[in-house]
Amino acid sequence: MRGRLTGNRLAVWGDPIAHSKSPDLHAAAYRVLGLDWEYGRRQVSAEAFRSTVGALDATWRGLSLTMPLKEEAFRVAATKDRHAELSGAVNTLLLGDAPVGFNTDVGGIVDALGEAGITRVGSVRILGAGATAASALVAAAEMGATHVEVRARRPERAAGLRALGARSGVVVDTSSLDDVPAAVELTIATLPSGTELPIDSASALAETGGVLFDAAYAPWPSALASRWGDGTVVSGLGMLLHQAVRQIRIFRHGDPTIALPGEQAVVSAMRAAL
Repeated sequence: MRGRLTGNRLAVWGDPIAHSKSPDLHAAAYRVLGLDWEYGRRQVSAEAFRSTVGALDATWRGLSLTMPLKEEAFRVAATKDRHAELSGAVNTLLLGDAPVGFNTDVGGIVDALGEAGITRVGSVRILGAGATAASALVAAAEMGATHVEVRARRPERAAGLRALGARSGVVVDTSSLDDVPAAVELTIATLPSGTELPIDSASALAETGGVLFDAAYAPWPSALASRWGDGTVVSGLGMLLHQAVRQIRIFRHGDPTIALPGEQAVVSAMRAAL
């Protein structure tokens, strides 16, 4: 690995990846910022991730990671920010002498919900038990949640989320997607794009789920969002937008909390690219 960052190549990696809107978002931001950076997409499997990162040369500046690479990126990162350490997931790698890992999904969820007028919650249901579910749990804790119900096809996969809840001061219960749900204020769906739940299960979740935040955005509306009736639904496009803003701050400054020059205009251009 190398020292001071001078590269101008970036990309989003995942498997699958063809649906990703990240190249459009980043290209729009770089135009406004006047940055001569190249941002592409590449299909990379979890098994090939470490060796593919290791083969990158000094022209590379950073990577955005989506499923199924967030846990792999966590293992590759030499150091991580607090959200990455808590969640065990890295969706942004800043390349240099040693890769630095960040999780901007947590902030992206908080920002997207805040934009929809939701800043505090007490009870939350998370659908799914993967890397995005861990980010959702950290986000819920930061929004004041005291109880989180995790529902997954295989509830045994959620053991790590119970431990994460204990570290975050949140009581986490786990159960099957088919169990009878109790009422909550907010549902955060982290299921893979295209997931269709049985009609009875989806209806029961909608009746008791409060506001739905669905991290999936392609296709939209998701099958679950279509079942939510008159309830409030927040698309995952907001999360995609706001986590990307934080990524670009990292690629520009090395810090997700330092605003970009003319950030309002940058965000407007990115939103128009969605």
